[in-house]
Amino acid sequence: MNVRLALYQPDIPQNTGTILRLCACLGVPADIIEPAGFPVSDRAFRRAGMDYLDEVEIERHVSWTTFEAARRQAGRRLVLATTRAAVRYVDFAFAPGDVILLGRESAGAPDAVHAAADARILIPMRPAMRSLNIAVSAAMILGEALRQTAGFPAPAPEGQP
Repeated sequence: MNVRLALYQPDIPQNTGTILRLCACLGVPADIIEPAGFPVSDRAFRRAGMDYLDEVEIERHVSWTTFEAARRQAGRRLVLATTRAAVRYVDFAFAPGDVILLGRESAGAPDAVHAAADARILIPMRPAMRSLNIAVSAAMILGEALRQTAGFPAPAPEGQP
């Protein structure tokens, strides 16, 4: 079972596109929990130049409730990335099957999402800095999770792109 990356009601299409490209390149399935702040459709992504769309497994959820029901039924652990956590992401033990959840760019994740999380992690930053760009955060955390779970894709054979 692979690690998954989930976006809670994303606000900024460019960030979502960057994160979906990250998922495509690393072979990580993505979940988008609606409503989003922009149209979440294949047509809208293609219009925005998302040329990696055919290479990423995307599951759309019409609400937090439907996402949470599917996650629980699949027996996946929910790991919430938040500035309100105490555990640094590099100190957390990721496991295959974890769902790493990133909150809204504008508001993070609501209390109900925090309450449902099995774990909360943060990226340590200098005092007075609010947060990193969500796509940068996704790359840092996903990289560590894949490193720990041996989930990176195999390199291409020598001489092949």
